[in-house]
Amino acid sequence: MSGPGPKYVWVDGQVLPADAPHLSVTDRGFQLGDGIFETLRAKAGHCTELPEHVARLHRSAAGLAFELPADVDVRLADGIARLLAAEGLDGPDGDASIRITASRGVWASRGLLPPRDVHLTPTLVIQAWPVEPPPAGHLEHGISLVASAVRRDPQNPIATLKTTSRIDYVYARIEARRAGADDAIFLTITGHLSEATTANIFLVRTAADDVLELATPSLDCAILAGTTRSWLLRWAESVGLRPVEGWLTPDELAAAHEAFVSSSVAGILPVTRFNGHPIGSGLPGPWTRRARADREAVFGQG
Repeated sequence: MSGPGPKYVWVDGQVLPADAPHLSVTDRGFQLGDGIFETLRAKAGHCTELPEHVARLHRSAAGLAFELPADVDVRLADGIARLLAAEGLDGPDGDASIRITASRGVWASRGLLPPRDVHLTPTLVIQAWPVEPPPAGHLEHGISLVASAVRRDPQNPIATLKTTSRIDYVYARIEARRAGADDAIFLTITGHLSEATTANIFLVRTAADDVLELATPSLDCAILAGTTRSWLLRWAESVGLRPVEGWLTPDELAAAHEAFVSSSVAGILPVTRFNGHPIGSGLPGPWTRRARADREAVFGQG
Protein backbone atom coordinates (compact mmCIF):
# COMPACT_ATOMS: atom_id res chain seq x y z
CA MET A 1 0.00 0.00 0.00
CA SER A 2 1.20 3.51 -0.79
CA GLY A 3 1.58 5.97 2.06
CA PRO A 4 0.32 9.55 2.19
CA GLY A 5 1.04 11.61 -0.90
CA PRO A 6 3.50 14.50 -1.10
CA LYS A 7 2.68 17.68 0.81
CA TYR A 8 4.29 19.98 -1.74
CA VAL A 9 5.00 20.34 -5.44
CA TRP A 10 7.39 22.65 -7.29
CA VAL A 11 5.74 24.50 -10.18
CA ASP A 12 7.61 27.05 -12.31
CA GLY A 13 9.93 28.09 -9.51
CA GLN A 14 7.53 27.97 -6.58
CA VAL A 15 7.07 25.34 -3.89
CA LEU A 16 3.30 25.06 -3.45
CA PRO A 17 0.93 22.91 -1.40
CA ALA A 18 0.32 19.70 -3.32
CA ASP A 19 -3.46 20.01 -2.97
CA ALA A 20 -3.61 23.56 -4.39
CA PRO A 21 -4.59 24.36 -8.00
CA HIS A 22 -1.46 24.47 -10.17
CA LEU A 23 -2.13 24.19 -13.91
CA SER A 24 -4.39 25.86 -16.45
CA VAL A 25 -6.88 23.60 -18.20
CA THR A 26 -5.49 25.03 -21.45
CA ASP A 27 -2.02 23.65 -20.77
CA ARG A 28 -1.08 21.50 -23.76
CA GLY A 29 0.34 18.87 -21.45
CA PHE A 30 -3.13 18.36 -19.97
CA GLN A 31 -5.04 18.75 -23.24
CA LEU A 32 -2.82 16.79 -25.60
CA GLY A 33 -0.11 15.00 -23.63
CA ASP A 34 2.25 17.50 -25.29
CA GLY A 35 5.01 17.15 -22.73
CA ILE A 36 7.99 15.17 -21.51
CA PHE A 37 9.22 13.85 -18.20
CA GLU A 38 12.04 12.15 -16.32
CA THR A 39 12.13 10.14 -13.10
CA LEU A 40 15.18 9.68 -10.92
CA ARG A 41 16.19 8.86 -7.39
CA ALA A 42 17.69 11.08 -4.71
CA LYS A 43 19.19 9.60 -1.56
CA ALA A 44 20.33 11.78 1.33
CA GLY A 45 19.71 14.77 -0.92
CA HIS A 46 22.02 13.54 -3.70
CA CYS A 47 20.42 12.94 -7.09
CA THR A 48 21.66 9.90 -9.00
CA GLU A 49 22.68 10.73 -12.60
CA LEU A 50 20.83 14.06 -12.69
CA PRO A 51 22.93 15.39 -15.63
CA GLU A 52 22.06 12.28 -17.68
CA HIS A 53 18.36 12.72 -16.96
CA VAL A 54 18.39 16.42 -17.79
CA ALA A 55 20.28 15.67 -21.02
CA ARG A 56 17.57 13.19 -22.01
CA LEU A 57 14.93 15.78 -21.11
CA HIS A 58 16.63 18.15 -23.56
CA ARG A 59 16.65 15.44 -26.25
CA SER A 60 12.96 14.75 -25.76
CA ALA A 61 12.15 18.48 -25.93
CA ALA A 62 14.18 18.81 -29.13
CA GLY A 63 12.33 15.84 -30.60
CA LEU A 64 9.01 17.59 -30.00
CA ALA A 65 10.36 20.97 -31.18
CA PHE A 66 9.87 22.99 -28.04
CA GLU A 67 12.48 24.94 -26.16
CA LEU A 68 13.23 24.55 -22.51
CA PRO A 69 14.38 27.65 -20.62
CA ALA A 70 18.08 28.40 -21.10
CA ASP A 71 18.69 28.02 -17.35
CA VAL A 72 16.54 24.91 -16.94
CA ASP A 73 19.42 22.79 -15.61
CA VAL A 74 20.06 25.23 -12.75
CA ARG A 75 16.36 25.76 -12.09
CA LEU A 76 15.68 22.04 -11.84
CA ALA A 77 18.63 21.36 -9.52
CA ASP A 78 17.52 24.22 -7.26
CA GLY A 79 13.88 23.13 -7.43
CA ILE A 80 14.72 19.55 -6.48
CA ALA A 81 16.77 20.73 -3.50
CA ARG A 82 13.98 23.05 -2.29
CA LEU A 83 11.30 20.41 -2.73
CA LEU A 84 13.29 17.69 -0.95
CA ALA A 85 13.85 20.10 1.96
CA ALA A 86 10.14 20.97 2.11
CA GLU A 87 9.21 17.27 2.13
CA GLY A 88 11.89 16.42 4.71
CA LEU A 89 13.57 14.04 2.25
CA ASP A 90 16.96 15.75 2.15
CA GLY A 91 18.35 14.33 5.39
CA PRO A 92 20.74 11.37 5.78
CA ASP A 93 17.82 8.93 5.74
CA GLY A 94 16.00 10.60 2.88
CA ASP A 95 15.25 8.40 -0.13
CA ALA A 96 13.10 10.03 -2.79
CA SER A 97 11.60 9.29 -6.16
CA ILE A 98 11.59 12.49 -8.22
CA ARG A 99 9.55 13.23 -11.32
CA ILE A 100 10.38 16.20 -13.55
CA THR A 101 7.63 17.13 -16.01
CA ALA A 102 7.78 19.76 -18.73
CA SER A 103 4.86 20.60 -21.00
CA ARG A 104 4.88 22.91 -24.01
CA GLY A 105 2.81 25.36 -21.98
CA VAL A 106 -0.51 27.17 -22.07
CA TRP A 107 -2.27 27.83 -25.38
CA ALA A 108 -5.97 28.61 -25.33
CA SER A 109 -6.71 27.95 -29.00
CA ARG A 110 -7.91 24.59 -30.29
CA GLY A 111 -5.97 22.34 -32.64
CA LEU A 112 -2.97 20.06 -32.62
CA LEU A 113 -0.29 22.30 -34.08
CA PRO A 114 1.51 24.57 -31.63
CA PRO A 115 1.61 28.21 -32.75
CA ARG A 116 4.48 29.12 -35.08
CA ASP A 117 4.58 32.84 -34.37
CA VAL A 118 4.00 32.79 -30.59
CA HIS A 119 6.62 31.73 -28.07
CA LEU A 120 5.03 29.49 -25.45
CA THR A 121 6.60 29.28 -22.01
CA PRO A 122 6.99 25.63 -20.97
CA THR A 123 5.35 24.58 -17.72
CA LEU A 124 7.89 22.95 -15.38
CA VAL A 125 6.84 20.72 -12.48
CA ILE A 126 8.81 18.68 -9.94
CA GLN A 127 7.25 16.10 -7.62
CA ALA A 128 8.89 13.95 -4.94
CA TRP A 129 7.73 10.84 -3.09
CA PRO A 130 9.46 8.70 -0.47
CA VAL A 131 10.89 5.57 -2.09
CA GLU A 132 9.07 2.51 -0.86
CA PRO A 133 10.99 -0.78 -0.94
CA PRO A 134 9.63 -3.36 -3.37
CA PRO A 135 7.37 -6.00 -1.89
CA ALA A 136 9.47 -8.67 -0.20
CA GLY A 137 8.07 -11.26 -2.56
CA HIS A 138 9.43 -9.39 -5.57
CA LEU A 139 12.98 -9.71 -4.31
CA GLU A 140 12.60 -13.19 -2.86
CA HIS A 141 10.56 -14.79 -5.64
CA GLY A 142 10.84 -12.34 -8.55
CA ILE A 143 8.18 -10.75 -10.71
CA SER A 144 6.19 -12.12 -13.61
CA LEU A 145 5.85 -10.62 -17.09
CA VAL A 146 3.41 -11.13 -19.91
CA ALA A 147 3.75 -9.98 -23.51
CA SER A 148 1.54 -6.99 -24.28
CA ALA A 149 -0.71 -6.97 -27.31
CA VAL A 150 0.57 -3.44 -28.00
CA ARG A 151 3.38 -3.55 -30.56
CA ARG A 152 6.27 -1.10 -30.83
CA ASP A 153 7.44 0.20 -34.21
CA PRO A 154 11.22 0.81 -34.28
CA GLN A 155 10.65 3.32 -37.11
CA ASN A 156 8.39 5.46 -34.92
CA PRO A 157 10.46 8.50 -33.86
CA ILE A 158 8.25 9.04 -30.81
CA ALA A 159 9.35 5.70 -29.32
CA THR A 160 12.70 7.14 -28.25
CA LEU A 161 11.18 10.21 -26.55
CA LYS A 162 10.02 10.13 -22.93
CA THR A 163 6.68 11.83 -23.43
CA THR A 164 3.76 12.29 -21.07
CA SER A 165 1.55 10.43 -23.57
CA ARG A 166 1.55 7.12 -21.66
CA ILE A 167 -1.72 5.51 -22.63
CA ASP A 168 -0.01 2.53 -24.32
CA TYR A 169 1.80 1.87 -21.06
CA VAL A 170 -1.37 2.21 -18.99
CA TYR A 171 -3.10 -0.27 -21.30
CA ALA A 172 -0.21 -2.73 -21.01
CA ARG A 173 -0.29 -2.56 -17.21
CA ILE A 174 -4.02 -3.29 -17.31
CA GLU A 175 -3.25 -6.29 -19.52
CA ALA A 176 -0.74 -7.51 -16.95
CA ARG A 177 -3.19 -7.11 -14.09
CA ARG A 178 -5.87 -9.01 -16.00
CA ALA A 179 -3.39 -11.82 -16.59
CA GLY A 180 -2.34 -11.95 -12.93
CA ALA A 181 1.18 -10.72 -13.78
CA ASP A 182 3.24 -7.88 -12.31
CA ASP A 183 4.15 -6.11 -15.54
CA ALA A 184 3.97 -6.38 -19.32
CA ILE A 185 6.72 -6.32 -21.89
CA PHE A 186 6.27 -4.78 -25.31
CA LEU A 187 7.33 -6.57 -28.47
CA THR A 188 8.29 -4.88 -31.71
CA ILE A 189 6.14 -5.30 -34.81
CA THR A 190 8.55 -8.08 -35.83
CA GLY A 191 8.03 -9.90 -32.53
CA HIS A 192 11.32 -8.98 -30.82
CA LEU A 193 11.66 -7.84 -27.22
CA SER A 194 11.43 -4.09 -26.64
CA GLU A 195 10.96 -2.95 -23.03
CA ALA A 196 8.67 -3.25 -20.03
CA THR A 197 6.25 -0.46 -19.14
CA THR A 198 8.71 1.42 -16.92
CA ALA A 199 11.94 -0.52 -17.29
CA ASN A 200 14.50 -2.09 -19.61
CA ILE A 201 14.85 -5.88 -19.78
CA PHE A 202 18.06 -7.91 -19.39
CA LEU A 203 18.88 -11.61 -19.82
CA VAL A 204 21.78 -13.62 -18.42
CA ARG A 205 22.62 -16.45 -20.83
CA THR A 206 25.44 -18.63 -22.12
CA ALA A 207 26.57 -17.83 -25.66
CA ALA A 208 27.58 -20.36 -28.32
CA ASP A 209 31.23 -19.89 -27.30
CA ASP A 210 30.34 -20.71 -23.66
CA VAL A 211 30.82 -17.11 -22.50
CA LEU A 212 28.27 -15.74 -20.06
CA GLU A 213 26.46 -12.74 -21.53
CA LEU A 214 24.28 -9.97 -20.23
CA ALA A 215 21.96 -9.31 -23.17
CA THR A 216 19.46 -6.50 -23.65
CA PRO A 217 17.42 -5.21 -26.59
CA SER A 218 19.24 -2.84 -28.92
CA LEU A 219 18.41 0.86 -28.99
CA ASP A 220 16.91 0.10 -32.42
CA CYS A 221 14.12 -1.92 -30.76
CA ALA A 222 11.92 1.10 -29.93
CA ILE A 223 13.22 1.49 -26.39
CA LEU A 224 14.18 4.37 -24.17
CA ALA A 225 17.87 4.44 -23.38
CA GLY A 226 17.63 4.15 -19.60
CA THR A 227 20.38 5.55 -17.41
CA THR A 228 20.37 2.32 -15.40
CA ARG A 229 20.62 0.39 -18.68
CA SER A 230 23.80 2.31 -19.54
CA TRP A 231 25.19 1.66 -16.07
CA LEU A 232 24.45 -2.07 -16.37
CA LEU A 233 26.28 -2.41 -19.68
CA ARG A 234 29.38 -0.88 -18.06
CA TRP A 235 28.87 -2.99 -14.93
CA ALA A 236 28.70 -6.20 -16.95
CA GLU A 237 32.19 -5.68 -18.35
CA SER A 238 33.54 -4.97 -14.89
CA VAL A 239 32.20 -8.24 -13.40
CA GLY A 240 33.07 -10.61 -16.24
CA LEU A 241 29.83 -10.71 -18.20
CA ARG A 242 29.93 -9.92 -21.90
CA PRO A 243 27.43 -7.11 -22.61
CA VAL A 244 25.32 -7.67 -25.72
CA GLU A 245 22.80 -5.33 -27.34
CA GLY A 246 20.70 -6.95 -30.04
CA TRP A 247 17.39 -8.19 -31.39
CA LEU A 248 16.17 -10.66 -28.77
CA THR A 249 13.13 -12.91 -29.01
CA PRO A 250 10.56 -14.00 -26.43
CA ASP A 251 11.96 -17.53 -26.77
CA GLU A 252 15.38 -16.23 -25.70
CA LEU A 253 13.81 -14.61 -22.66
CA ALA A 254 12.05 -17.86 -21.79
CA ALA A 255 15.30 -19.84 -22.15
CA ALA A 256 17.54 -17.44 -20.18
CA HIS A 257 19.38 -18.52 -17.02
CA GLU A 258 18.19 -15.31 -15.34
CA ALA A 259 16.30 -12.19 -16.28
CA PHE A 260 15.68 -8.84 -14.65
CA VAL A 261 14.31 -5.39 -15.34
CA SER A 262 16.01 -2.10 -14.54
CA SER A 263 14.79 1.43 -13.86
CA SER A 264 16.07 4.60 -12.26
CA VAL A 265 14.00 4.43 -9.08
CA ALA A 266 13.28 0.73 -8.48
CA GLY A 267 16.78 -0.30 -9.55
CA ILE A 268 17.08 -4.00 -10.45
CA LEU A 269 14.13 -6.37 -10.03
CA PRO A 270 14.34 -10.09 -10.83
CA VAL A 271 12.03 -11.53 -13.48
CA THR A 272 11.30 -15.20 -12.82
CA ARG A 273 8.17 -15.91 -14.89
CA PHE A 274 7.21 -15.01 -18.45
CA ASN A 275 3.79 -15.73 -19.91
CA GLY A 276 3.09 -18.07 -17.01
CA HIS A 277 6.28 -20.15 -17.27
CA PRO A 278 9.39 -20.05 -15.04
CA ILE A 279 12.65 -18.53 -16.25
CA GLY A 280 15.72 -20.52 -15.24
CA SER A 281 15.24 -21.97 -11.77
CA GLY A 282 12.14 -19.86 -11.23
CA LEU A 283 13.94 -17.90 -8.50
CA PRO A 284 16.18 -14.80 -8.59
CA GLY A 285 19.68 -15.83 -9.66
CA PRO A 286 23.11 -14.82 -8.33
CA TRP A 287 23.89 -12.35 -11.12
CA THR A 288 20.57 -10.60 -10.59
CA ARG A 289 21.17 -10.34 -6.86
CA ARG A 290 24.68 -9.00 -7.44
CA ALA A 291 23.46 -6.45 -9.98
CA ARG A 292 20.82 -5.19 -7.55
CA ALA A 293 23.27 -4.91 -4.66
CA ASP A 294 25.87 -3.10 -6.75
CA ARG A 295 23.29 -0.71 -8.19
CA GLU A 296 21.81 0.08 -4.78
CA ALA A 297 25.31 1.04 -3.63
CA VAL A 298 25.36 3.75 -6.33
CA PHE A 299 22.32 5.60 -4.98
CA GLY A 300 23.20 8.54 -2.79
CA GLN A 301 26.70 8.98 -4.15
CA GLY A 302 27.41 12.60 -5.00
